[in-house]
Amino acid sequence: MTEKMLARKDGHIGIMTFNNPERHNAVSFEMWEKVGVILDDFRADPEIRVVVLTGAGGKAFVSGADISKFGDERGTLDAQNKYNATTERIYSSVANFPKPTIAMIRGFCIGGGLGLAIACDLRFATAGSKFALPAAKLGIGYGYLGLERFVSTIGPSQTKDIFFSARQLDAAEAMQIGLINRIIPDAELEALTMAYAKTVAGNAPLTVAAVKHIATEILKPESQRDLAGCKRAVEACFTSADFIEGRTAFMEKRKPVFTGK
Repeated sequence: MTEKMLARKDGHIGIMTFNNPERHNAVSFEMWEKVGVILDDFRADPEIRVVVLTGAGGKAFVSGADISKFGDERGTLDAQNKYNATTERIYSSVANFPKPTIAMIRGFCIGGGLGLAIACDLRFATAGSKFALPAAKLGIGYGYLGLERFVSTIGPSQTKDIFFSARQLDAAEAMQIGLINRIIPDAELEALTMAYAKTVAGNAPLTVAAVKHIATEILKPESQRDLAGCKRAVEACFTSADFIEGRTAFMEKRKPVFTGK
């Protein structure tokens, strides 16, 4: 695994860290490819129930693509198409990840970093964090799926504002428009984010997975919704050992121990 992408596991939590602090965690093509490798491992590991994405160095979550590599990685239309296909595959992999994902944001969350954060289920940030999508200042085209994730999260008008102006938002405004879920004091960001992740990981995995799956289907056009799959996800909860464990633990006034089965 390249040193610029780090992965570790803490119980039921998978943590992926963008480790390019000297460039505010700007992401190269190689780093995007390693993101896919890490996500595949977290997806396949039955012990991992929640994934946290974050950036190293304390100054940035992810500051977008590494512009210094544009000439090599995105210098022609063919190269740009290859780059876009790879990054969209990663964003979609995060957005469609079967387990909850949390972006833990400290500092700059810019461009592709904001696109990555919006693909996560939840976004927790420090008060000093900054957010922007500067595509219009770089002449970059932004595709349908990427814009769809913004519109689904903050609505069309706020999405247009962010993209048209390419301006920078502080955490308070980001919270106001629904771009982030929580503002957390800098010194407490990691502790509170991990505590939240462990709370989610301690809940019934099948219930959490069903809610994520159904919420995703609700946002799709009606003709594309997998209602049968939604029904199966709910039925899996009611026919699980975890359903029995949840009821038993409630009656015995103890904390349930869920296995995801």
